[in-house]
Amino acid sequence: MTTGYERSVSAPEHEPRPETVWHLQMPQIRCGRDAVEELAFQLADLGIDASDDPHGLVVTDETLVEIGHVDRVTAHLEDAGYDVTVWDGAEREPSIENVDGCIEFVRENEGEAGYDFYVGFGGGSCIDVAKATRAVIANGGQVLDYIAEPTGNGEALTDSGPPLVLLPTTAGTGAEISPVAILSVEEKEIKEGISSNHVRADAALLDPTFTTTLPPDVTGKTAMDALGHAIEGYTTHPFDGLLRASDPESRPVYAGRTELTEMFSEKAIELLSSNVRTAVHNGDDLEAREAMLRGALFGAIAGLTAGASLCHAMAYPVGNRYHTYHGETIAVLTPASTLGYNAASDPERFAEVAEMLGADTDGVGTRAAADLARSEYVRLQQDLNVIPSGLAELADVDEEDVDWLANQTVETQQRLLRCNPRPVTTEDATDIFRDALHNWE
Repeated sequence: MTTGYERSVSAPEHEPRPETVWHLQMPQIRCGRDAVEELAFQLADLGIDASDDPHGLVVTDETLVEIGHVDRVTAHLEDAGYDVTVWDGAEREPSIENVDGCIEFVRENEGEAGYDFYVGFGGGSCIDVAKATRAVIANGGQVLDYIAEPTGNGEALTDSGPPLVLLPTTAGTGAEISPVAILSVEEKEIKEGISSNHVRADAALLDPTFTTTLPPDVTGKTAMDALGHAIEGYTTHPFDGLLRASDPESRPVYAGRTELTEMFSEKAIELLSSNVRTAVHNGDDLEAREAMLRGALFGAIAGLTAGASLCHAMAYPVGNRYHTYHGETIAVLTPASTLGYNAASDPERFAEVAEMLGADTDGVGTRAAADLARSEYVRLQQDLNVIPSGLAELADVDEEDVDWLANQTVETQQRLLRCNPRPVTTEDATDIFRDALHNWE
């Protein structure tokens, strides 16, 4: 199967003229040390008054319960007069069945109407379960009703539901501001998303004091996901290089880069690349942790507005088949995809990325400077010493596997490939996967 480049890459229903309008939608954001102490205020600001005896659900995982972070969140809410229940069943790389379990819990305890508010607390997996649960409860039915065809029924969400506040404990996924919940479809070995502005949370609280317990490997791997968002957002299509959506409602959530998203990308790359070494090797450094959390937020604003592209498209088949962590999958694929294959799409822009990552491009031609982005990124990963050297080390992927991975990428990830700045055929994807087997020896 092959695919060609069309200027309508991001808008299936479009007019035959360039887009002229861009749109940015964000949750309310509170960021800083001890931001959790403003959670009750945030809920009240969203209309949830503790005097009305509201009942809320905290969606999280068992690890965060065990280390005491969840108690810190619930204690703050209970001290402010909020009644909360904890569901700690979120799994790593959650499946549709995992979300179904949370939805069933909600309906058994609160009926079809669900809780009065929701709090998603944890890494991207916990947050995506919280987003998907709130959305399905608000709109009725089951998860598959809102997954795109042919896997699901492709129904549109029409209601956002009661307030949802998200508290990330990792600096990586950007799920706290994303309009997408990514879920595994295990029987098909693919990942699908519920994509809608009705999935997006109402508010996000980013508190770096929750991230100091992250071990070095998780710190490094999640940071590579955040850096991927920033670089992909900086190098994808400009919004006015796409065709105009037929109406505002059909404008996609990934709609091309703008001057605003470029500024966020640049700051994200600076913060992440200059602080991740410290955060990995000295995890108690709260200043570095706070910078990482801001960098991840800025990278998400850039990449998850402008559009994630080829690297993320390739990562989903890998993650689903080999059950790898998303962040480390992005890490091993970025050199060959975003910084390798895509560099030919705009060498001048990729040369700028190389400079942001710290490469010395003085006296180097533009195309050669673009290639330095890849080598500088690999140097960063080697310094961290927690990133696999390629797909082979990550999951024992070998030459026999790349054809299947390439086919899955092109056949199931057109939503993301449409955002890529360079056309991708199955043959291209095969070559890129082969290139990603070994990033260094």
